[in-house]
Amino acid sequence: MREVATGVWHWHAPHPDWTPDERWPEPVSSYAIDDGARLLLFDPLSVPDELLELAADREPVVVLTAPWHERDTRSLVESLDTPVFVPPPDTADDLVRKFGITHEQAGGGSPDVAWLFTGDSGKGRLYAAGDRLPMGIEALAGREHNDLVLWADRAAALIPGDTLVDFGHGLQINDWLRGGVTRQQVVERLRPLLALPVEVVLPAHGAPADRAALVRALSL
Repeated sequence: MREVATGVWHWHAPHPDWTPDERWPEPVSSYAIDDGARLLLFDPLSVPDELLELAADREPVVVLTAPWHERDTRSLVESLDTPVFVPPPDTADDLVRKFGITHEQAGGGSPDVAWLFTGDSGKGRLYAAGDRLPMGIEALAGREHNDLVLWADRAAALIPGDTLVDFGHGLQINDWLRGGVTRQQVVERLRPLLALPVEVVLPAHGAPADRAALVRALSL
């Protein structure tokens, strides 16, 4: 774990569901932002003990950039009694459009984070692009309607989920796009990010990057 900016922490851990045929490297990144009152955990996996200890003195909040990034969320809800902010899971129609499968194969849609909204959990908080989360995080359009980019203005940090990734060749737009969507369309959707005073970019795949890397990633 390392502090990449004041109160902004990065660590990586091997993804438990990774297999050698995946197109992304096994280690994935998680982040935490300590604002003095809350400890925000972004796409958390294998949270370091030091942060778990800090969580005891803060209000812990889990924020997922995409529903398939739930990772260790369930155990954190159980141990820290934390709320979870998450974009909506894929519907059956989403799965058909994304993966070219049939409606029969898609069933009732993705099971991602379903447990958050069933039973007595009561910890799930859905959000969408354009929302401002209660802890001052802005949700911005990303690669998909539920793969969003988050802006933490107090930390000057951009958290781009799977929209911007570094698979070993520098920060770039994730080239896995659903049919009918082009890279140029995604670039145009993301260009407003350049108007933000970004100092650090925190991708879920790859190491933290700077503003110059963001500019390069959004150049055509």
